[in-house]
Amino acid sequence: MAGEAFESAEARTICRAIGKALDNFNISEVAREAGLQRTSIYRAFGNERLPNFSTVLGVLTAMGLEIRVVPRRRRKQSPTF
Repeated sequence: MAGEAFESAEARTICRAIGKALDNFNISEVAREAGLQRTSIYRAFGNERLPNFSTVLGVLTAMGLEIRVVPRRRRKQSPTF
């Protein structure tokens, strides 16, 4: 389900999937590790509003997850960063 959410590239869909995955974690522990308030996590992943990117990264890290950036399809020329 989470993989499908990220493939959708829709922020709300991704946040809902993260919110559902959080059901398997101790929110107090995730909040402590992410340096956030529990209520902030509930608001961020409970359809009230979209979280900022640092909140998403902090929560995913606290859940033991990471984001990887990979090309969706082969490009003729790779962008230079």
